[in-house]
Amino acid sequence: MKTAPPATAANHAELRAVMGMFATGVTVVTSGRDLPHGMTANAFTSVSLDPAMVLVCVKRSSVMHDTVLAQGSFAVSILAAGQEGLARYFASSSRPRDEREFETVPCEAGPHTGAPIVSGNVAWVECKLAAVYDGGDHSIFLGSVLGTGRGDSSDALLFHGGRFCEVGKG
Repeated sequence: MKTAPPATAANHAELRAVMGMFATGVTVVTSGRDLPHGMTANAFTSVSLDPAMVLVCVKRSSVMHDTVLAQGSFAVSILAAGQEGLARYFASSSRPRDEREFETVPCEAGPHTGAPIVSGNVAWVECKLAAVYDGGDHSIFLGSVLGTGRGDSSDALLFHGGRFCEVGKG
């Protein structure tokens, strides 16, 4: 077994590499009705079924962080196989951060929050912001589920070992 020193700021690359070995789903988190913003995230999980709650982690210095706080709500689109391009787009710092951000993105306004829900997804969830917790350079946004839905695809997009992967039919 290969070991590494404890995670510190000096070796955050090693921690990132280790955490990258945990396969995760890929999502696009959105918030905002009039001027929406989005970001790719894999730090998303179900927290509770009763009451229905999920969490997503968002970097404090991001535009998305301020948007979620201002709106008090967010939506999460769980990406399907074949949506790697959307995942890369919302992970890119060079995408437009104004009214053009969603110009080329197929989506619909969520029925509860108005936040964009990406078309072609595996599933989606809309949330009211219930609590915010300190997570170091990120905030942990706890959301009370307002609504959910499923897309047409059952094939998920995953991220593992620093690359996108697709899961076969489930």
